[in-house]
Amino acid sequence: MALHSDSMVRVLPYLRRYTRALTGTQERGDRYVRQFLEVVLADPELVSGGGDPKLETFRAFHQVCEGLEPAAEPSAEMGADDELERQIAALPELDRQILLLVSLEGFSVANAAEILGLTADDAREKLLQARLDLQKDAGARVLVIEDEAVIAMDIVVTVRSAGHTVVGVADTEAKAVALSEEFRPDLILADVQLKDGDSGIEAVEKIMRISEVPVIFVTGFPEAFLTGDKVEPTFLLTKPFDPEALTATIGQALATRAKAPRKASVPTRKNVARRRRVAAA
Repeated sequence: MALHSDSMVRVLPYLRRYTRALTGTQERGDRYVRQFLEVVLADPELVSGGGDPKLETFRAFHQVCEGLEPAAEPSAEMGADDELERQIAALPELDRQILLLVSLEGFSVANAAEILGLTADDAREKLLQARLDLQKDAGARVLVIEDEAVIAMDIVVTVRSAGHTVVGVADTEAKAVALSEEFRPDLILADVQLKDGDSGIEAVEKIMRISEVPVIFVTGFPEAFLTGDKVEPTFLLTKPFDPEALTATIGQALATRAKAPRKASVPTRKNVARRRRVAAA
């Protein structure tokens, strides 16, 4: 029995988040999701309805994508002759996949192994290797934009535990911009709502005028971003966050920085407010 369409729709935002993390950009990630959906529409039995919808969808995605042709559309960020645009090189190695499945998407090691067609022992080994590989990017300077003191402290502890340096914590737009100008961080972790009605989105927009830097949004309203009607942030975590997921996402953001150097996709404050109202409806 095929997976019900409503169940598939509920899973798609998470699949899109996962493919963005794998490929480093929303555009490339969405291209593979579209190709996957085209295959599933042609053969709905590929996604069975006998188990957990998210597990079934992710497993089918990896099975289908092994045979997908490269997306025909050239990327807006890269030349049409770029290698990543001519083959399915956007899907990284198994250690990176297993890390994101476990740390970002919350699958157990056993389920992640099932999704990727691995044994549980192989999955554990690759997960360990992936976590060790995160240390290769240790030493990054990180700016935290967060107005809730307890959450900010949790983020700081997680960032430092991963071997990075926190250059400052800002709870307003002005502080965030000032700290960015002073320290030129390698990575920004930003909330959406800040002190005194300030916006983390606007703070990031101002910082982007100074320098290009990857951004991870940490928000209690992920549905407001994952709508598909506008360019979305590549890296997005939900509050309350899992420290391991944050560590994995930091490593991913730093790893993709060199692959696709560009200004981060930052949604406008107006659009996020509108999406939050829709998500809360």
